[in-house]
Amino acid sequence: MRDHKKLRAFDVANQLAMLTYKQTTSFPRDELFGLVSQMRRAAVSVASNIVEGCSRSSTLEYIRFMEIAYGSVRELEYQISLAERLYPVSASSEWSSLATETCKVLNGLMRALREKES
Repeated sequence: MRDHKKLRAFDVANQLAMLTYKQTTSFPRDELFGLVSQMRRAAVSVASNIVEGCSRSSTLEYIRFMEIAYGSVRELEYQISLAERLYPVSASSEWSSLATETCKVLNGLMRALREKES
């Protein structure tokens, strides 16, 4: 089994989840069960799917969980952009940049895994 703690993808995904929780604490209370909940779930999903993928025995399953993580971070990117338009979000450029970096790292990992598989 693979150790998720050794992956750069997990490191940036974990940072993204932490920053998402921090950023969403200042959102309006009426968003607690709306956008805040969606954003937090998406952010946690990224790191969680990396962890779960690392526990899979086949490379194809591993790649599949990285694809799910990638989908979740893309979802979060949209939600961040929506939040920026709806509310004054402090450090939103850092948040957006971290989401973009997470996408790039996951994309690189998936590419390397696919090359290894073929």
